[in-house]
Order: sequence, then structure tokens, then C-alpha cells
Amino acid sequence: YYACMPSKALLRPGELLAEVRRVPGLVAQGLDAEAVLARRDEVVHELDDSSQLPWLEERGVEVVRGRGKLAGERRVAVEDDVLVAERAVVVATGSTSVTPLLPGLAELRPWSNREATTARAVPASLLILGGGVVGVELAQAWASLGSKVTVIEGGPCVLAREEPFAGEQVAAGLRELGVEIRTGVRAVAASRGGDVRLELDDESTVGAEELLVAVGRRPATNGIGLETVGLEPGKALEVGEDLRSVAYDWLYAIGDVNGRALLTHMGKYQARLAADAILGKRVSLRSDGLLSPRVIFTDPQVAAVGHTLASAQSAGLNVRAVDVETSGTAGASFVGRNAPGTSRLVVDEDRRVVVGATFTGTETAELIHAATIAVIGEVPLDTLWHAVPSFPTRSEIWLRLLESYGL
Repeated sequence: YYACMPSKALLRPGELLAEVRRVPGLVAQGLDAEAVLARRDEVVHELDDSSQLPWLEERGVEVVRGRGKLAGERRVAVEDDVLVAERAVVVATGSTSVTPLLPGLAELRPWSNREATTARAVPASLLILGGGVVGVELAQAWASLGSKVTVIEGGPCVLAREEPFAGEQVAAGLRELGVEIRTGVRAVAASRGGDVRLELDDESTVGAEELLVAVGRRPATNGIGLETVGLEPGKALEVGEDLRSVAYDWLYAIGDVNGRALLTHMGKYQARLAADAILGKRVSLRSDGLLSPRVIFTDPQVAAVGHTLASAQSAGLNVRAVDVETSGTAGASFVGRNAPGTSRLVVDEDRRVVVGATFTGTETAELIHAATIAVIGEVPLDTLWHAVPSFPTRSEIWLRLLESYGL
């Protein structure tokens, strides 16, 4: 309700408008912000979860409303009731937005991702503290809807964990949209006198109607009763490869709360494994950490899985990067002129398998699952060569990459 779905509902109209403007023969008007926000509300069912109950009830799942917390071994207190588990308790409390210790910031009540994805109107201007995934996606969304957006990133670039070309291309796309991006500067104080004001460490000041803090997330383990079983609140719940707590054989943790991969689809993957483990099956995480596929829905999109070139080299792998332009296929010609993008495979030269892939460009999100299969399955390059892509589709980028490698 406050992350993937509403943010993508806000992003999609602007993404589609950009595509239309790149395709000759189509007449593109602007965006109707009111209609976009209404569609966002429809996608999240007006923040009403009742539509999710039938599929739970069909599977015999009892839903207990209220704030729950651990109350001892295999015990969960919900208001005045105590539930006792026969086999296991699964903690899936997610994560919360980090608010930095910045003088004056807490008093401002800045936006987190919750406020930024549920706002009822487009702010005239928006400051975003942080140039990670949340920061750049919401910069894209609100700038597309007409807000004057400024991103403040303390590091040298946005999207620092991805390939350098990904951050460079996303920054260029945002600037083309009118977003101001300031890197290498940090906020040192915050105040509000009508608008929000941030003092930066280069002695400059920036202001806007609203401020979004997007500097990171932490596992939500405070206030859930961990102390009743001898565990320390405020930290990620450490689990083994079967998602079982390293402290107790009856306690499991899935999703953001275990700190392993803060992505919705990875939480769902972990839930499936934990359920199997609780039922007595032998399981082990195979997709985790760097092996988690990830998509950033900016323009251009960024889709990646596995290692970047730098992380592979840091891990001591003997790797080679293969780069081609994402637009270098017949299928790409249909998504418009001058569509930017780079596709990269990181190849382990000793094993001749793909250990990482990054695609930037239009609709690259739909390319990443094939890359995930190649990376997780450790499919040899000589086998991938025989996986023939249809013509004319974007998937022919695989053929271009393998040709560039030398197959």
C-alpha cells in the first residue's frame, strides 16, 4: 500500500508519455495529475485490505486484527488475547524509513515513502534527501506530475550500488525532466518557515514545499516483543538458509525484517521457503542478496541481477564485462527514437557463466527474468547461445551480448 504498487501507479503515466513522445505519429498531451492520483488510489483499493481476505479465508487462514508482539516462546499477544503456536511463529514486520539525526528534521515531520505515495495533491516543489532507489523513483513520479524536484545525495552519484552507467543515465533522464540533482553535499540542519529549508555542508540553502527523506530503511523489530525471548530489539533478525532464527528453532523471519533482501518479491520467495521448512521439508536459500533481481522504474529503467563489475572484482572473480547499446535490436526500434540505454553482462571467465547483468533503457524490466535464470541456474554461455530470441523483440539483446563476447 505504501511502496511498490502505488509508486508504480504514479510512475506509469509519465513513463508512457515519454514513450509516446519518442514514437513518430503519436500526439502526446500532458498528464492529468488528478486522474493519476485517482488511479493510484484505485490500485491500492483506497488503502482498504478487505479485497485480500477472500483468498486467505479460502485457504483456511484465520486473520486476527490488532497489534501483535511476541510474549514468550511460541506465544504472540494481540491486544488482550494470546495466540499459542504448535510449530512456529513467523515474523514478517517489514522495515521502516530511517530518519537521520539532523537538527530540526524530526520537528518538520517530513515525508517518508508512506506520505510520498499517498499524497492527495501534487506539491509545487519537493526536496528529496537521498539518491537511492526510493529517491530517484519518487523524483521521477512527482516531477512528471508537475512538481519542481531537487534531489540531495551525499555521495558522488545516485544509485551508487548499481553499475556507474546506470546512475549516470538515470540522472541525465531526471535532469531532462527538470529535476535538480546535487551530489557530494549533505544536509546539516532543517527548518520550516512556510516552506522546508535545508542547510547544506557547502553553506548553501535549498527549500521546497515538502521534504521526502529517503536515505535508507531499517528492519522493524522495535516494539514486537523480542525482549520476551531474549533477543535485542532494533536489529535485523538473523536467520539461517532455511529462514529459521539462529537463536530458536520455532522462530522464523521473512522479508525486510531479516535484512537479507529488502524487496517485495524476495519476501514472497522467503515466505514460500519458510512455509516448506515449517512443514518439514529441507530448504535452502539460493536467491539472496546480490542474486535478488531488482528493477528501478525510472526513465530509463534499470534492471539488474547478480554482480556489478566492481562487486565481482571485489569478490575475487576473474570476470569480463560485455556491453552493448540496449537500442541495438530491431525490436527496440519500435519503442521510439533516441531511447538511451546500456546492456551489460558480467561473465565469469573461469566457468564461462553469467554472474551479473544490468540493463538500462525502455521496458528493460521485462528482460531481467531471463538474466535471473541465467545467473541462478549458472547456465553455460555455450548453452545460452542456443536459446534463440524471437524476432523482432527486445530479447534479441541477448544475441547481441553473446556475439560481442565472441560466440
